[in-house]
Amino acid sequence: MKMSGLDRILLLLTGLLAAYQVSVGIDGLSALPITAYTIGFGVLLIAGLLLFILGFDVLDSAVVVIVSTIIPLSLALGLAWEYLASFRTLYLLFAIIGFAAVIVTRSFPMPGKLPVIVLAIVHGVAGMTIFLLPIVFAFTGRATAGFALVGVGGALIGIGGLFLSFLKTGHPILPRETIFKILPGLLLFMTATYVAGFALR
Repeated sequence: MKMSGLDRILLLLTGLLAAYQVSVGIDGLSALPITAYTIGFGVLLIAGLLLFILGFDVLDSAVVVIVSTIIPLSLALGLAWEYLASFRTLYLLFAIIGFAAVIVTRSFPMPGKLPVIVLAIVHGVAGMTIFLLPIVFAFTGRATAGFALVGVGGALIGIGGLFLSFLKTGHPILPRETIFKILPGLLLFMTATYVAGFALR
């Protein structure tokens, strides 16, 4: 599917927002969450630029599923490290093992539905962390109301991840053309909610 001029504008704006977040950063954090957030937004920046330059054909690459896992895992790890102190080590282990499992199951032939199950677990846990944690903390007064926007971004990244993951498995949730049509706008809105949420927290 050919990428339209509007699609390229939306992707360029997505890249600019991600680059802004990487350059501005988030004050007052320890090394690990800063690193995790920088990796997450850095990969988002690269993904947006690759789509902008190469078009939707880049999504046919075998590494798309692996790369698309880095974004939610990094952001979820940063949030868990900041706000769930008692689960820091556990979540770090989950991120490392989960990412390694996705790489292995996507790099070598695996029996049955194991690759899909692994991907669903990793994306599901990371996505729910990004979605629920900011919203719960915002509504319980442990963070500002604006921080809930990060949770909105988490919901959007979960939707986008599901679209791309099932598309790669050959069982798309929506037709391929429809996914490509909404993807640039989804990426921009997701990035905007992340940037706004982190700025307002």
